[in-house]
Amino acid sequence: MDKQREKKEQNAPARGEDIIAGRNAVSEALKSGRAIDSLYVQRGEKSGALLSLVARAKDAGIPVKEADPRKLEHLCGGAVHQGVVAVAAVREFADLEDIFQLARQRGEPPFLIICDELEDPHNLGAVIRTAECAGAHGVVIPKRRSVGLTYAVGKSSAGAVEYLPVARVQNLAALLEELKARGVWVYAADMDGSPWCETDFTGPVALVIGSEGHGVGRLIKEKSDFVVSIPMKGHINSLNASVAAGILCYEVCRQRSGLYAANPIRRDS
Repeated sequence: MDKQREKKEQNAPARGEDIIAGRNAVSEALKSGRAIDSLYVQRGEKSGALLSLVARAKDAGIPVKEADPRKLEHLCGGAVHQGVVAVAAVREFADLEDIFQLARQRGEPPFLIICDELEDPHNLGAVIRTAECAGAHGVVIPKRRSVGLTYAVGKSSAGAVEYLPVARVQNLAALLEELKARGVWVYAADMDGSPWCETDFTGPVALVIGSEGHGVGRLIKEKSDFVVSIPMKGHINSLNASVAAGILCYEVCRQRSGLYAANPIRRDS
């Protein structure tokens, strides 16, 4: 091995437990029914074997993304990828009905968090962790333009992904219509809404948390029943997505638990 190749492999990122590289390995993963978050294929590759993998992935509802060779090499830590890399999910995605079933089992109004195109795995993992701790029944993410249930997401969730259903849907706008038809009120978190602490969250709730850079999309906000805001007192006009989700999740938790501020003895009384 020449020195340049050796240096490249030493500096390459360590392969995560969610990375499957190479045509045979990816083919076997698809055949076994393993949960695959997304499939990356080399841009411009037209070989029959690769096109067959792409077709099988699409039939299984797995998002397929094109990438240049450098991206593929980075994903698999310099291993031989043969033009294809799969990112496996740390667990199976749930169905929307699984979330409603969990709410029924607990005898509670449905409580969902909808992530509108979150792309940072640490943010999504933190949202899942907080949602599970606050008593939510599930998290929903879109298939496109969103991080999935990768190893990094699972690690950032501190194990919460093992307990909280996470569903993935094709179209968030259609999801909101379905939720409203099922009696769920949709609340989008954005800067131009009503104060979060003056909002009634005691009924069936779906909180929409926007992406890191753009917030909640225009169409999604229009289809929401309410827009709620968290007051900003500093120079920065927005919070990290997972922090905003945490504040709102625990307001839902507080209201549903019937917790109110105590009346402490005043020092001047």
